[in-house]
Amino acid sequence: MAFKPMITLLTDFDLGDSYVAEMKAVILLICPEANLIGTSHDMRKYNARMGVYLLARASKYLPNGTTHVAIVDPGVGREACNNVESEKAFYVGSDNSANDGGEGGWIKMKHV
Repeated sequence: MAFKPMITLLTDFDLGDSYVAEMKAVILLICPEANLIGTSHDMRKYNARMGVYLLARASKYLPNGTTHVAIVDPGVGREACNNVESEKAFYVGSDNSANDGGEGGWIKMKHV
């Protein structure tokens, strides 16, 4: 059986526009065999702490090697990015407090 990468998406984009679909389309163009899971897209805008909470809650049920993409950021679209690899998963997201440990982000997530 071939490996099928698991990728989760957590954003504050809402579902009233095409941004989530555009992200999924780009991911699937790059990696057509990926399994995509929407962790949440309806959280309060820019609420980094809520993003960390939702991701921590969902990630404990996902297999090792999962890639978590989290975009909860008023400056979305900028090039700054923060990536962390833990023993269980990869975390990719905006360079903000949701991910840099300033609000308990990725750094704490490494121990989930």
